[in-house]
Amino acid sequence: MFERIREIIVEQLGLDDVEGIERSTTLLGDLEADSLDAVEIIMAIEDEFGVEIPDEEVENFKNIGDIVDFVESHK
Repeated sequence: MFERIREIIVEQLGLDDVEGIERSTTLLGDLEADSLDAVEIIMAIEDEFGVEIPDEEVENFKNIGDIVDFVESHK
């Protein structure tokens, strides 16, 4: 699941370095995504995995690992 979420992030942000993204990587800090990028990434993840991620949960995500953990626990 981490690999697919990482692919979605790379696609949405137009990045080249897939391997540089780890569970501890942050969207806004490490990847320099803006809030619109973050919303589009979350929407793409929701579509891909058929889950709904409430805004209050998104606000608690500190890194990509948090997103993966949420999706795995709600799939």
